[in-house]
Amino acid sequence: MSTILITGGSGLLGSALTKMLIAEGHKVIILTRSEKPADNSSVRYATWDVKAQTIDETAISSADYIIHLAGAGVADKRWTDDRKKEIIQSRTESSALLVKALQKVPNKVKAVISASAIGFYGDDEKRPPKKKVFTEEMRADKEFLGETCRLWEESIDPVQKAGIRLVKFRIGIVLSNDGGAFPEFKKPVKFGIAGVLGSGKQVVSWIHIDDLCRMFIYAIDHEDMQGVYNAVAPKPVRNKELTLLLAEKIKGRFFVHMHVPVFVLKAMLGQMSVEVLKSATVSCDKIKATGFTFLYPAIEPALDNLVKAG
Repeated sequence: MSTILITGGSGLLGSALTKMLIAEGHKVIILTRSEKPADNSSVRYATWDVKAQTIDETAISSADYIIHLAGAGVADKRWTDDRKKEIIQSRTESSALLVKALQKVPNKVKAVISASAIGFYGDDEKRPPKKKVFTEEMRADKEFLGETCRLWEESIDPVQKAGIRLVKFRIGIVLSNDGGAFPEFKKPVKFGIAGVLGSGKQVVSWIHIDDLCRMFIYAIDHEDMQGVYNAVAPKPVRNKELTLLLAEKIKGRFFVHMHVPVFVLKAMLGQMSVEVLKSATVSCDKIKATGFTFLYPAIEPALDNLVKAG
C-alpha cells in the first residue's frame, strides 16, 4: 500500500479522507504547523510552516502521493479585505511550498491531487451562450471566488514540470454531518423551520462526503487521470427542494416553510451572501467518463444516509 501526504488533513475533507485511506490499508502523513504524536501506526504528523516556507523534507521523500487541501476556510469569517487576502495566500503560498519542496527534495511522488472549488465558475447567468451547465474547459469567473480558484489552481501547476501527474478537483457543496454547509442546513430544521435561502430557486451543485473521498482515492488509483474534474453529484438540486426535503426527513410534516429574505442574508453574511444566493449548475460528465460511479447520485438517498447517520 502507498504512503499519502495530506495538507489540510485536519479539515472536514482531510479527516474523512484519512479514515478512508487507513481503512484501505494506506499510510498517511499529515502536515501540521506544530508537532503532534502519531495517532496510530498508520498516521503520523510532520511539520510545515507556510509563511516561513519550511517543510519536513522526510515527509516529502516518504510520500508516494500528495493530496493538497490546505487553505483558510472560505465560509469561516466575513470577507474583509484582510480575510480575502488570507484566503488567497493560504492556498497559493502552501502550493508554492510544495512545489519548491518537490523540486528540491529527492522523492518518489507519483501524483499530486489538489483541491479547488466550483466557485471557479461564478453564477449560472454567466455561462457561455447555449451552455446549460458549467464544464471544466470554461474560464474562471472574475469575481473573488473565481479569481481565488484560478490562482489556487495555477499555483500548483508547476509540479507538472517535475514530471508529476496532477489532478485538480473543483469541489461542490460538500454534504457531511461533521462540518461544512450541511449542519447549518439542519440547525433551523431542528426547531421546525425549513429556512429557504432567498428565492430558493438557486441551483446547488453538491456532493456527499463519501463520494468525494472516494473520488480522491480513485484519482490516486487511476494513472490515466490528469487535469481538472468537477467533483459534484450528477443531479444538482434547487435550494428550496433540498431544504424542504431535508425538513421532511427530519420532521415529517411538522415544520414551517419560510424564506430568509435576501437583505437578511446580506446583513448576516456581508459579501459572502453572494455565495449562498448563487445558482451554479455544474457538470460531472468528465469524471463519470473515467468510470467513476457515485454511491449517492441524487439528493434523496444522500439525505437519507446523512439523517440516519447524524
